[in-house]
Amino acid sequence: MSNYSIQAISENYKMTAFGVTLEDYNDWAGNAAKTAAKKAEITENGKLAELLALADGQEYQINYVIDGKAWRGFGVMGAYDVEDAVVLDFLAGDYLVVPGTGADKDRLSDEITGKVFGGLLQEITDYKYVGPGNSTFVKAAEDGTFYGEMWLRVKKVAG
Repeated sequence: MSNYSIQAISENYKMTAFGVTLEDYNDWAGNAAKTAAKKAEITENGKLAELLALADGQEYQINYVIDGKAWRGFGVMGAYDVEDAVVLDFLAGDYLVVPGTGADKDRLSDEITGKVFGGLLQEITDYKYVGPGNSTFVKAAEDGTFYGEMWLRVKKVAG
């Protein structure tokens, strides 16, 4: 069984991000390319740095459902009025927290996401993912590697 915990979040919260709509959720290569292009765009034009400066400086990769379509972006915790950014609502409740470590900061979010959706959710039988989104952060660890966590809202399965 993989390493995870369940954490209770007592209040709704918001995240602000720039992102892209994923037209075909099963087009892994195309979605990765769209996501990478958006990240490059908001890094090069300074929009991500502007958003990080308004918040606590911690960047998140966010997956969400907007108007019934999958959406992926990059943003911060909190609600901020920034041109072209969206403010996303996350609900209070139980959250599945999945940690991970790695040597490559840019790959760790995707590695954790792959672990969660590639099998961990099927292993956990007492909780079910209910969304509408999830977020992952990565930060430097003291030993020169990186540490990250994915947070997903879940509901205890009756029975």
